[in-house]
Amino acid sequence: MTARAVSMGNARATNKARKHDRYMTPPCAVEALLRVQTFPQSVWEPCCGSGNIVRVLRKHGYRVTASDIVEHKCDFLKCTEAKAGAIITNPPYRLASAFVRHALGLGVPYVAMLLRLNFIESAGRADILEGGKLARIYVFSNRLPPMHRDGWKGKRVNSATTAYAWFVWSSRHVGPTIVQRIRWRNGRDHVGHATMERANGGDRAARAKNRALLDMQMSGA
Repeated sequence: MTARAVSMGNARATNKARKHDRYMTPPCAVEALLRVQTFPQSVWEPCCGSGNIVRVLRKHGYRVTASDIVEHKCDFLKCTEAKAGAIITNPPYRLASAFVRHALGLGVPYVAMLLRLNFIESAGRADILEGGKLARIYVFSNRLPPMHRDGWKGKRVNSATTAYAWFVWSSRHVGPTIVQRIRWRNGRDHVGHATMERANGGDRAARAKNRALLDMQMSGA
């Protein structure tokens, strides 16, 4: 057991103590995803926890259904249907593969999961990694802020050692998976704040248009 593991609330513990592996997703991780990827208007966040992902999605105009095994008593792995165009979440680490398989099995057009980068390494995940529908892997070129366990009251660290990426599956995808590097600092270390704000305004309008087009395509219009 390392000092870092204890300081982040990641030390070995019972499932009850670990709060079902609920770790607080940095909002900047979601912002970075939405700068490079557009999703249908309706989104399901099945591991909403404290709501970090939900708040960012709603801020960007998405209609989000939020559920969680703790607050909402909704076990995602037991759900048999999904009334949404996309599932976007940060799944429990120990159940990540099961969450991806179940989400894909529900027939949702888009599935986006924030996962450890080494998720791509396992031969046991060949069915979901090499099945032809993994469209994008957005790798963070700069490490995300540390993800502390929900409710963790101990000492917090200021830097993270784990590499993360957004894995995005699309039912419409054909061809090889595209790997792209992204940053969570919104590019403000390269351009001024005012410039980014103006760019973001145009990006939001473009993303809204793209969401409408995706919805039309899925409805067969």
